Amino acid sequence: MVSLNPPVCNFGENAHTFNLPGTDEQHWTLEKCMGEKGLLIMFICNHCPYVKAIHQRLLRDTAELKSLGIATVAISSNDVVNYPEDSFENMKVLAKELNFDFPYLLDESQEVAKQYGAVCTPDFFGYNSRLELQYRGRLDESKKETAAEGVNRDLFDAMKQISQTGHGPKEQLASIGCSIKWK
Repeated sequence: MVSLNPPVCNFGENAHTFNLPGTDEQHWTLEKCMGEKGLLIMFICNHCPYVKAIHQRLLRDTAELKSLGIATVAISSNDVVNYPEDSFENMKVLAKELNFDFPYLLDESQEVAKQYGAVCTPDFFGYNSRLELQYRGRLDESKKETAAEGVNRDLFDAMKQISQTGHGPKEQLASIGCSIKWK
């Protein structure tokens, strides 16, 4: 397992289109995923210990962001042949077990991850209502273990600010996680 930090936010970069299958048996496009005030795109997977450590916080934060007009979509781009825990069938199981209230999509070709420049799981991309990138940072201080209660909610606070102003914070701390498993 290789631990990586993604690059910092490239403010204003436009979101890339996609059309991917979801664990809910629907196909999802960028436009279909969009919220009134913005969109959070998360590159995650099933097997990564960094993602597992934040499951409950992700669910809490994405539910609260939804009430602020920020929609969420999760995308798994890992090589499912060499990482069968990340297979589409296993994605369906996880989405059901954790009761995801956002689409969980498979990027089997890995083209979407490449377009976005995603490098690790989790890798967060926060967009405003014009689909301009405003946040590319961490969820919070969690690493392979869940951070202590009461830590700053970096992602939530940034996305809340985006919902209110259309702009993300200038100071952002990079996420950390396992490298995307490229074919």
